[in-house]
Amino acid sequence: MLAAAGSPTATTCLSADALRSCIDSLDARIGVAVIIDGRDTVTVAGRDDFPMLSVYKFPQALAVADYCIANGVAFEDSIDIQPAQIKENTWSPLREKYGIKALRIPLEELLSYTLQQSDNNACDILFDFIGGPVVADSLMHTRGFCDIHIRDTEEAMHSDVMRCYRNSSTPLEMARLMEYFMRDLRLTDARYAKIATLMTDCRTGLDRLAASLQRTSAVLTHKTGTGDLNPSGRQIAVNDVGYVTLPDGRSYSIVVFIADSALKPMESASVIATLSRVVYNCLASASG
Repeated sequence: MLAAAGSPTATTCLSADALRSCIDSLDARIGVAVIIDGRDTVTVAGRDDFPMLSVYKFPQALAVADYCIANGVAFEDSIDIQPAQIKENTWSPLREKYGIKALRIPLEELLSYTLQQSDNNACDILFDFIGGPVVADSLMHTRGFCDIHIRDTEEAMHSDVMRCYRNSSTPLEMARLMEYFMRDLRLTDARYAKIATLMTDCRTGLDRLAASLQRTSAVLTHKTGTGDLNPSGRQIAVNDVGYVTLPDGRSYSIVVFIADSALKPMESASVIATLSRVVYNCLASASG
């Protein structure tokens, strides 16, 4: 049973006040959610909506796996990509490797681009493959994650930055999704397990949640999201969502969303790293 949000958990010193003390003075809208061992929950602004940015490539990947399972498609299978699907003015290691031309690439490779390098072209190619953002949105709601909304492609968000706010989640709902995925769903099919493996090898945001875990034996499975400036000159989002597995078998999901921020990107990353350290230290002290 989940502990009351904001109260100290049964197994650690972690409280909403401990998290809030790291962020209260900052000129940004910040939400945090932590679920420990599938039971104890601590949140700050946990039920507020935040723009996901590339964090939505995590629930998108689950929709890709769901589509493939339903249609008998393996991640090793390749799909055709047309030159028009590879846009120039967007972040795309895929484009940098292959150029703009007709391609045939395994789904697993496309997922590695989205989950490990946040490739925007690969993301929209996968949306084309499964039938659009509405398919991923519907899956979230069908599975009971009704506070996760997936409405627009990367191309749409680049054409109008305010569309970034339409792809949203609450910190608590994203933590719930991470718990469900890591504790249950990934064990049901090799395709889900592959997504977890790719996210464990995520190459973005190493100065965020991962920064405070680098000298530990903890294993982090995570996905980041980063936004441009909104019309008010504030950064739309700097996000990181993850699942941490400790050597003693305990685990926790942690979500940090920073939105509408006057902070510099490196400052936002440092805030996420600090929150990550606070959570990890609480659990480490509880075990010692």
